[in-house]
Formats: sequence, structure tokens, C-alpha cells
Amino acid sequence: MKEQPLKYLETIEREDFQKDLISWFSREQRDLPWRKDRDPYKVWVSEIMLQQTRVDTVIPYFNRFLEKFPTLDALALAEEDEVLKVWEGLGYYSRVRNLQSAVKEVHEQYGGIVPDTPKEISSLKGVGPYTAGAILSIAYGKPEPAVDGNVMRVFSRILSIWLDIAKPSSRKVFEEAVKALISKENPSYFNQALMELGALICTPTSPSCLLCPVREHCRAFDEGVQEELPVKSKKKAARKLNMAAAVIFTDDDRVVIHKRPGTGLLANLWEFPNFEVSTSRSGRKQLEERLEADYKVDASLKAGVITKIQHVFSHIVWDIEIYAGSVESSALNETELIAVTEQELEKYAFPVSHQKIWKETKLIKN
Repeated sequence: MKEQPLKYLETIEREDFQKDLISWFSREQRDLPWRKDRDPYKVWVSEIMLQQTRVDTVIPYFNRFLEKFPTLDALALAEEDEVLKVWEGLGYYSRVRNLQSAVKEVHEQYGGIVPDTPKEISSLKGVGPYTAGAILSIAYGKPEPAVDGNVMRVFSRILSIWLDIAKPSSRKVFEEAVKALISKENPSYFNQALMELGALICTPTSPSCLLCPVREHCRAFDEGVQEELPVKSKKKAARKLNMAAAVIFTDDDRVVIHKRPGTGLLANLWEFPNFEVSTSRSGRKQLEERLEADYKVDASLKAGVITKIQHVFSHIVWDIEIYAGSVESSALNETELIAVTEQELEKYAFPVSHQKIWKETKLIKN
């Protein structure tokens, strides 16, 4: 079966499949803000936001982002801290840093016009095969495949493809399938319909086959194996880290924060001082020692944990103990730490974990 993953491709009535799929999408498509027009910039922003994020979560972020940066040039010329603040809470921050880098290149090299060729658009930072295909097909009407997890799931069932969709090598097979079946007349609706079908009907578990507009073309439904597809190997278990964080107030009632490094996880976001700690010793003592060693700051932390929170990333889990403390303002001179008022804190972009930390601290403080 694996030797000929596309052996059923020739059995699909191409025009009938396109008609059934596109007609359904024309009738049933959700009213989403990025579908109001085919502006390449808006399509691009929406596709970056939708990576690994649910549609319902993205909608308010998309609206706020476009309100703040209505054009590609506006985003290109914005300060990174300003961009991160608007993205705050959406996660996977490398997405928006790459987006802004690529947008700057478009602004400088292409006169603010998003490229409409596969070679040029794929050369932009953070624009992989899926994003390139989505922009080219949806915004520019070019018959390019846009293959994401939804599309691989749909086609694994329609064509009974038993390849592991978690393996990067499998993507080429699905791209070949989409290229063979895509509508040359309306590639925009074709690709969006595949995404919509995967999101609403051909779901990971319990697909609604009786509501599916292309059920008659589906090999898996015909064979009764739709629940067994797609084949997808499990990810490795996330690694757990024990952390301790300190919310430190100065003598003039400001809050101590610092900026994360410019590369790596949560780059350039702001946070409360925190470190990985050993469970064999007091987290408070280790925090005080690290504050002294790393920042030359002699902070006094209160005994006892304020609260504990857990934050889950795709590859690691942070278990964080939170402590409160105090420090003299003058002790922060010539350190990487800064002190800001509670009102000023609102201007800085924090990762979700540290938003939780502040929320818990304020509840106790007030």
C-alpha cells in the first residue's frame, strides 16, 4: 500500500470533485475577517496567525493587529516591542518576528507589494511551502498547493493514503495530489475549501461523513476506514522543567522586570526574574542566589510560595513556583533589570506564563 500512495488518484473524477467541493464552500464557508477581500498582506497575516492556533482564538487578534498595522508598510515601519505587544498571548512569537522581518524585506525590495511567484515568496523569512501556496492561491489565484495538517488529513482519507503525515517526507506526496486535482479556474476557493472541510467536517476524530460534500469521491469512506486515517506517529513527551520566579517590588512601589534574550524561546519578551531550580533545595534560596550571581541584586524574598502555575509549550512544560519580594531601587542601577509602575507594565509584551504570574500576584497583593 505504501509503495503506491497515490494509486487511487486516477480514479477521482477531477471536475466533479472540484465542483462538489467548491460549491459546498461557496454555500457554507464561515464568515471570517480575512475573507473580506483578497489583500495578500491580510491573507499572509491570517495564515501566520492560524499556524498551530484555533480560528476562534485568532479572530480578535487578527482584528486588533490589522487595526494597529492596517498595511504592510505600517508593520514594516513599526517598533518590534509594539508588534510583540499586539501579538501578546497568541504564542509562538517567532512567527510574528519572522513575519515582520519578511514584511520589511517586501517593503524595501518589492516596493511594498507581496511577491506573486513561488520562488520570490518562498525566499521570505518564515514563509514555508504551505504559507507560500496559501498566499499565491487565495490572494493571487495561482494554482499552487497549500498543504497543512487539515489538507493531509482530508486527502489521506479521500485517496486512502497510508503514509505517516507527521513525517516531513510525506508532504511531497500530498502536494502532488493537490496539484493533480486543484481547480485552475478557482484555486482560491479550492484550497480554502480543503482547509474548511478539514476544520468542520473531516475532523481528526469522528468525521461527519454524512455531511461531507465529497463523500462520493472518498476511498476511505467507501472502505469504512475513515476512522483509521490519517496515520500519524505520536510526538515525544514534553520535557518538564522546575522553575522559580520572583515578583519584586521596589521601595517606591514599582515592579522589577527584564527583557529576554533576542534569540531563542520567547525572544525579546519581558518577564519577571526567573530561573530553573532544583527540587532538592528551597526555590526561594536558589532565586536569591541567582539574583545575586546574575544581576548583583540583593533582593529579599518572603518565605512561602505565593502560588504555583504550569505552562505547557509544544516541547517543554514549565512548573513555576512564584515568590514575592522587595529591593531598594538604587540596587537596580547598572543591571539588566528595570523597575516600572503597574500602569507602565501594561505597555510591555509578556508571555502568557508571566501574565498569569502577575495576575496571581495582584490578587494576593490587593
